[in-house]
Amino acid sequence: MKSMQAFRNCDLGYPSLKGSFTVAGTGFDIIAGGKDIWEKDDEAHFVYTEHKGDFDFVCRVESLTAPDLYTKAGVMGREDTGASSRFVYFQIFPGNGERNKNTGGYEFQYRKEAGADCQAIYPPDAPGAPPKFPVTFPNVWIRLARSGDKFTASTSSDGTNWKQYTQFSLALNPTLLLGFAVTSHNVDTPVTAKFRDIKLDR
Repeated sequence: MKSMQAFRNCDLGYPSLKGSFTVAGTGFDIIAGGKDIWEKDDEAHFVYTEHKGDFDFVCRVESLTAPDLYTKAGVMGREDTGASSRFVYFQIFPGNGERNKNTGGYEFQYRKEAGADCQAIYPPDAPGAPPKFPVTFPNVWIRLARSGDKFTASTSSDGTNWKQYTQFSLALNPTLLLGFAVTSHNVDTPVTAKFRDIKLDR
């Protein structure tokens, strides 16, 4: 695992509320503004390190405030800090309420081409049914692993027993900016995400 000092931070895009982060024990507290991580360009706060090759990236989200139903926080592999960069992103919402096509607390998002619209892989839940992938703070564990061009996203409630959310293939650069992306989705109110128990293995 890289030291906390190996991580840097920046705002993606031009959010009206600037983001920040602080080291907190085994993780980070991240404060972010931003309209969204979606469509053709992103507004969010990004805490990241440069990583080459395969990885297994794990963390626990202890808490996530809810300035909006679509507030997002999660782990991201991104080619650059431009607002329209290609990426993969395994993220959570602050709760398990229904959102458009999503009926759980998790979602996998990606941008195939720079400047293109984002797309999402939603949980396989029927509308009105109990979510198969609920968020249960403070025990919300997320995992993003890379093997070549294949990315695997998994969830856990204890950090030991994992349930696969999805696998997705995308030929991203061998070297990625790997870290934590948080967006408020409410441009007037910041969100706070607390990431803990961070582990990054090759």
